Amino acid sequence: MLDLPMAEALNRTGELDASDIVRTAYSDSHDPRQAANALALALTHDQLGFVLFFCSAEYPLDALGLALDEAFADVPVSGCTTAGEITPAGYGRGCIVAMGFDRRHFAMSLALVEDLARFDLERAQRLTDSLLSDCRRQALAPISGHSFALTLLDGLSSSEEQVLATLDAALGSIPSFGGSAGDDNRLAHTHVYHGGRFHSQAAVVAMFNTDMPFEVFTTHHLRSRCEKLVVTAIDRAQRRVNELNAAPAAEEYARLVGCSVTELDESIFARFPLAVKIGDHHYVRSIQRANPDGSLSFYCAVETGIVLTAMEPASILDDLETIFVDLEARLGRPELIIGCDCFLRRLELETLGQVDAASRLMTRYGVVGFNTYGEQHHGMHINQTFTGVVIGRAHGRPFE
Repeated sequence: MLDLPMAEALNRTGELDASDIVRTAYSDSHDPRQAANALALALTHDQLGFVLFFCSAEYPLDALGLALDEAFADVPVSGCTTAGEITPAGYGRGCIVAMGFDRRHFAMSLALVEDLARFDLERAQRLTDSLLSDCRRQALAPISGHSFALTLLDGLSSSEEQVLATLDAALGSIPSFGGSAGDDNRLAHTHVYHGGRFHSQAAVVAMFNTDMPFEVFTTHHLRSRCEKLVVTAIDRAQRRVNELNAAPAAEEYARLVGCSVTELDESIFARFPLAVKIGDHHYVRSIQRANPDGSLSFYCAVETGIVLTAMEPASILDDLETIFVDLEARLGRPELIIGCDCFLRRLELETLGQVDAASRLMTRYGVVGFNTYGEQHHGMHINQTFTGVVIGRAHGRPFE
């Protein structure tokens, strides 16, 4: 991340043109009011309709929430805490990054889900109907083919699977993506932001209706190996696997990757994840930690009897460039890519010394987003992916 002074938070092109469809900005000031005012200076114009942000959990959140509410006045603002930020200058830490959407091209509707455990299909349908009705009233574009949903969830709620599957059923053909909030890898308290303050044990759903071309996507750089592990005992409520192949889970996993149980840490879990195969695709189920009792805690829900496939990494950079090139071929140069990037991928990049190269690649394609405790794609909770939406450019709008 570039060490920009607070007052120099700018959009990706470095211009403050009021006709910008999407502006992006970030601040590395640790003072909540200064950071919020810097973002407002860079993003505010007469047609600003919505602000989306991602911030470090190191900020005093009550003060930051109030500062953002005051800085953007009547403009709706939503966001969440992170396990790292993706700024217009690449990967960042301890900062806040934001996007401002022009109301002439984006009709927005927002909702907060507070009681995640009771979020059933009836509630999901009412929420979806309300969001879509709100977008229809703004009469920007037809709903079908011109709308997508963004979900931001408390990353430690353990409710992602239920909420996402239920919401996806209500959304029908409307594509969705999102990320689970982080807390700078502390695994203690994560938050989403809605209505002027931060919330825990909650989710934000943002419906975008737009006349801009877009595509929701997901990618990962992991390749399957031949080894299989069967989940033979679990603690479902805690997302713990007690046994793999009828052996203590940590011991069996350590044997698979060729290390001792005492050596198991985040870097091992990032390099040697496990995945469940559904159809022709593998969906990673990342390990959070090895526990003293020999069990393994996971970021995603797991069930007794499922078969987990051992995975190994290919090149993150090659995979990212391939997906960006493919998206550009279909939609043209991006106006913006909102990226939800698993924090374990960033940990792998740090271990390999490739953070700067990844930052340059993301900057080139206009990526802004955050490192997550889990990603969301079409109703599925997944791990160790780069998931997001690419927003293309309006016809006739040149690339600067």
